[in-house]
Order: sequence, then C-alpha cells, then structure tokens
Amino acid sequence: MRARRQHVEIEVHIPADAATVYALLRDGSSWPLWSPIESFELERTGADEPEGIGAIRIFRKGRVTGRDEIVGLVSGRRFSYRHLSGLPVRDYRADIELTPGDGGIQLRWRTSFLPRTSGTGLLLRWGVRRLIGQCARGLAAYAAKPAQP
Repeated sequence: MRARRQHVEIEVHIPADAATVYALLRDGSSWPLWSPIESFELERTGADEPEGIGAIRIFRKGRVTGRDEIVGLVSGRRFSYRHLSGLPVRDYRADIELTPGDGGIQLRWRTSFLPRTSGTGLLLRWGVRRLIGQCARGLAAYAAKPAQP
C-alpha cells in the first residue's frame, strides 16, 4: 500500500503588521523566542543573503534535529521552506502566507508531505498540526507584543 499525501493548514489572525511577522519568520534565531523550537543554527547561507533562498536552517527540539531549506520568499507576503531531514517524511513543503486585513494580518501556514512509512499518515498529520499550530499561535502572541526597548 502506498503512503497518501498529507495536508495540514493552520490559520491565525495576528494583530501586527506583515513586515513584523515576515521579519520574525525570516530570522531563524527568533524562532526559539516564539515557538516550541529550542535552538537554531544556520548550516548554509542563501544565495544572496544569509537566510535567503537556498539557506539551510537547523532547528532542534528535544532529541529531534530538523533541517529546512528556504525555497521561496515574497517580501511581507510569503515564506516557503522544504524539510530536508529530521522527521519521518518525504517531499515536505510549507508555505506561510500573510494577508492584510482587520487591524493586522491573517497568517495561513500550509504544509503537505508524504509519510516515509505507509500507515503513519494520521499520526504524522496530528504531530505536524500540533507543531505548526504551536508555532503559529506563538508567533501571533509574540508579534502582537509592544516593541521592547
């Protein structure tokens, strides 16, 4: 039996401007401040800037070390990455879209992937939904805070 492609989508409203939220997504070192991620390391810089297209970022949480490559950037509107290793998945891609509206932005974090092992899709989808939900809600809370001096 072949593994079926899994899809997860999380949406949150963030009472902040798109530039602030986009800057936090682009800065891997900020992720431990607002997500369950415990540490960040830049393995490879991007083509035109440190965390630009082609950059590989390493995130750690507990015993899991994940490697993600930045594959798409549209300033203030979209941040895209693909997961290279760490999770038992193949062909994982995430697109985070920011849409202005109602005193802030609407963030839509969409992922799709294939389980590496057939029969694990439901469990992996639950885990990915939980993780990106925590990330999206944490980002919303952090971005909405007044700027610190």
